[in-house]
Amino acid sequence: MPGRCILAIDQGTTGSRAFVFDSSGKVISSAYQEFRQYYPKPGWVAHDADEIWASCVKVIRDALRKSRIRPEQISAIGITNQRETTVMWDRKSGKPAAKAIVWQCRRTAAICHKLKALSYSEVFRRKTGLVLDPYFSGTKVRWLLDNVKGLRAKAQKGEVCFGTIDSWLIWKLTGGSSHATDMTNASRTLMFNIRTKQWDKELLKILKVPSAILPKVQNSGSVFGKTFADHATGLPSGIPISAVLGDQQAALYGQGCFSAGSMKNTYGTGCFLVLNTDKKFVASKKGLLTTLAADASGKPVYALEGAVFIAGAVIQWLRDELKVIKSSSETEVLIKDLKDTNGVYFVPAFTGLGAPYWDSEARGIICGLTRGANVKHIVRAAVESMAYQTKDVVDVMSQEIRKPIRELNVDGGACRNDFLMQFQAGLLNVRVVRPRMIDTTVTGAAHLAGVTAGLWTPNDLNRFRKRDRVFSPKMSEEQRDNLYQGWTEAVKRART
Repeated sequence: MPGRCILAIDQGTTGSRAFVFDSSGKVISSAYQEFRQYYPKPGWVAHDADEIWASCVKVIRDALRKSRIRPEQISAIGITNQRETTVMWDRKSGKPAAKAIVWQCRRTAAICHKLKALSYSEVFRRKTGLVLDPYFSGTKVRWLLDNVKGLRAKAQKGEVCFGTIDSWLIWKLTGGSSHATDMTNASRTLMFNIRTKQWDKELLKILKVPSAILPKVQNSGSVFGKTFADHATGLPSGIPISAVLGDQQAALYGQGCFSAGSMKNTYGTGCFLVLNTDKKFVASKKGLLTTLAADASGKPVYALEGAVFIAGAVIQWLRDELKVIKSSSETEVLIKDLKDTNGVYFVPAFTGLGAPYWDSEARGIICGLTRGANVKHIVRAAVESMAYQTKDVVDVMSQEIRKPIRELNVDGGACRNDFLMQFQAGLLNVRVVRPRMIDTTVTGAAHLAGVTAGLWTPNDLNRFRKRDRVFSPKMSEEQRDNLYQGWTEAVKRART
């Protein structure tokens, strides 16, 4: 029977997961539960916060049951979450005031355009490291306050709580005794000054958000509260929540990227590249975000981030809309005998282009088609698009820090594709390192929870992390340049 264990909750965009780690850092059980997505209008995406909580309750119970440990053997809880998704709830009843607005939702585009027209872009950029975009939480809060009847009046009286999903889970796990968030999640709200590391009065005034609704901000590695005995989850009272990290910063932590210049890329629905810059605030001039991450002990450090909106989602599109594959795992087998794409490029700008372009008007295209092109070439072009979009961001990161990138740590579902990883190594001309445990978001939350609780030291984490494979570049410089030139031309067409 494992002794001191860590429960890690990974609350994602389409589902919730719970993992139990034993005292040696090994996963002994896990559980997953999807929940409903709501699309009330074109471009709008919403979640039901109560349904998210119900999914978390189920996976916690299932993971505990599968682990065959007693709930009392859980020493601490770590939480990682989909970032920017915005929840508001009644401080007394704990009932959500409305559906949560998901990070993908574009309903606040008009608010962002208005703020840009009023010349506020630079003040937000300077203080938060972010761009004025519907992606982030601040304009979502503004929209809820403006559009949910009676909500602003209640908020001004302090009767309402705002939180990203981590805050909602902390509130529920602690029986409403803790309204808190961590630095990494706060840094994605457009309301938090990442230089002073405090909620910013000027930004709150611009957004018309009352400070009374905001959670307390803590270091990622700290105690956010203790569980309240809840028969629904099966957890006893008194278990500390000792780590909270937004999903991409959790992946950075899980990969052990604690030194300046170390970076990771998560190949999920989108691609999320995060580069640790340690104590240095790098103000990007080329379309990257400056954000907060966590050092080995869970204290804030700066990072650069590039978000690619569509990565693995392009493979889902091939499966669900074109119906040319039945599962994502088929892609590697389907294209393995092709020597190239026969000149085909696929720019999957279904919802515009993220970093470094930030072009919401761009749209997806497949170009370079000839009579010799077939379905296999299109599938390969779709897979390669993940590598090209990653190169777009890595090249800019290297320019911003004025140093070459030597190694890329990878995780997320699509990193299982050996073809993609080898192509990525060649295209970047760097080593691509894939860990055995590719669920590095939940690993990061668990590892930091264990460090904060005193179960492990950062040196212990080095022993826990195991490499699966290192992909070394094999592509010639001429081939690399020619391929990437074709991609840049394709992107230009997608933006016209």
